[in-house]
Amino acid sequence: MDEERIENLESLSEMLSYTFRDITLLDISLTHSSYANENPDLAWEDNERLEFLGDAVLELCMSDILIKRFPDYTEGQLSKVRASMVNEQPLAGLAREYQIGGFILLGRGEENSGGRNKDSILGDAFEAIIGAIYLDGGYEKSLLFIRATFQPLVDKWLESPIYLDYKSLLQEASQGRFRLVPQYRIVSASGPDHDKTFEIEASIGDIVSTIGTGKNRKDAEQDAAGKALRELEEI
Repeated sequence: MDEERIENLESLSEMLSYTFRDITLLDISLTHSSYANENPDLAWEDNERLEFLGDAVLELCMSDILIKRFPDYTEGQLSKVRASMVNEQPLAGLAREYQIGGFILLGRGEENSGGRNKDSILGDAFEAIIGAIYLDGGYEKSLLFIRATFQPLVDKWLESPIYLDYKSLLQEASQGRFRLVPQYRIVSASGPDHDKTFEIEASIGDIVSTIGTGKNRKDAEQDAAGKALRELEEI
């Protein structure tokens, strides 16, 4: 890294309110695969492994935060709140607030196609930064950062809860991409009548098949559809 890059990363670190012991981790978190592919002599990798780690850290920390903030919520309700906050759109929004797009290293093709403002690239970079903070400072520092960063989203949820209709979103994605309608079937229904647990499979032909659980059929279908959407994002 040259001095200008280090100064830029230190400026971003200040905006994030987190001081890296190893600033190279922040640099890696902002290195898109397109840039790494065009610069094979780089001393480090792209941000995909950090994004993978950051995604897991974010889900754990948000679960920790939400289960304490909403002690009366069921597992299904907590899952809906978490899903509304850790998907691509809010992550990209947070990345824009921190002006992260201006710090990402992109290949020429992505640069020319407006990659600095793509939700997918911004959201992945933000998760990679979380992964970098975790490696640099551990779980507690990650939790502090995520709690401070996502607090406005939690407050917004309290003011105006958002319910994501995963079934409608899945049907739209399935018909648009594959011209298929998702199918749902009950796998099992266990427990006494007053406290049943349903398992329902959501499938799109031979492309995707996921199992969702819930205390009623509707919640189980929504859970399965949400999982199917996440699998589609990876295809």
